[in-house]
Amino acid sequence: MPSAQIEVRREYSEADEAGLIEAVHGALVTAFQIPPQDKDVRLVVHAPHRFACSPRLTTPEFFTLVTVDCFAGRSVDAKRKLYTEIVGNLKPFGIPADHVTILVRDHPTSNWGIRGGQAASDLDLGFNVNV
Repeated sequence: MPSAQIEVRREYSEADEAGLIEAVHGALVTAFQIPPQDKDVRLVVHAPHRFACSPRLTTPEFFTLVTVDCFAGRSVDAKRKLYTEIVGNLKPFGIPADHVTILVRDHPTSNWGIRGGQAASDLDLGFNVNV
C-alpha cells in the first residue's frame, strides 16, 4: 500500500490531473504488484516560484517530483521498473523524461498504521511486498 505524491510546477486540466494520478498509480500496480484498489496518490500543484528546480532543464515548468513512501522489501529491480514505468506513463502529458525525479522511501511495516489503527506488520496485507 504505497503512498505517493506528485509535485508539479504548472497547472493541468482536471482530466490531466486525474491522468497524472492514474499514471503513477498504474506504475505502482505494475512494478510493485500492488492490488489495483490500493490507491493513495496525491497531486500538489506549486507556483513555480515556490518549487525550485535545476536551471539546466529546458522546460522547467514540466519538472515533476514523484515521492513514494512504501513498505520495505521491494527489490532494486522492482524499483528500476517503477522508475521506468513512471517516466513512460508521464510522457503523454508532455513531461520530458529528464524532467522527472522519483524518490522512493522504504519504511518497515511496523511504521504504518492501517485498517483501523493496526500496525501493518500485524496484518495479512493480501499481497507480497518482496517483489
